[in-house]
Amino acid sequence: MDQNTIEQIAAHYQAILRLLGENPEREGLLKTPMRAAKAIAFATSGYDLNPSDIIREAIFQHDGSRMIIVKDIEFYSLCEHHILPFFGKVSVGYLPSDKIVGLSKIARVVNAYARRLQVQERMTFQICQEIYRTLAPRGAIVVATADHLCMKMRGVEKQDAATTTVEYLGEFAENQSLRNEFFESLKHI
Repeated sequence: MDQNTIEQIAAHYQAILRLLGENPEREGLLKTPMRAAKAIAFATSGYDLNPSDIIREAIFQHDGSRMIIVKDIEFYSLCEHHILPFFGKVSVGYLPSDKIVGLSKIARVVNAYARRLQVQERMTFQICQEIYRTLAPRGAIVVATADHLCMKMRGVEKQDAATTTVEYLGEFAENQSLRNEFFESLKHI
């Protein structure tokens, strides 16, 4: 996001502070509009990333490995309905055909989709679909578990509620035992 856009967002935050009954010129709030604009720019920086390109940067030939799992990738996102944070962990598994991807690229793909206005269900699907489409493994599976502040600090105010979403494609969709193997592996690694 360019500086001009960030400054425009900051002006809107200043207007919001006024609408809330605050004085954006008081000492504690003087820099808040710009800080908030920079924070929202960072939290939505996934719009500037191409997840397919991220994967393509580090694809390697490989024969072997029945299943590859990257577990507990933390993520932070913003609920598109309330623009409040939701955060948690994603685990990704795939069955390589003849290619593997650098492990850090999987975490970067998670960030590329999480750092957008998002719903967890779509984010989980997008990550799974991206791995499956771009890397072309025999199968891909993604599980995400998150806490949603839109449920905890407003609305139903359920402090212990968490949401888990699962998506799978390819051989994971066709074979329950592979899905079971993935979930059993998550318990032991």
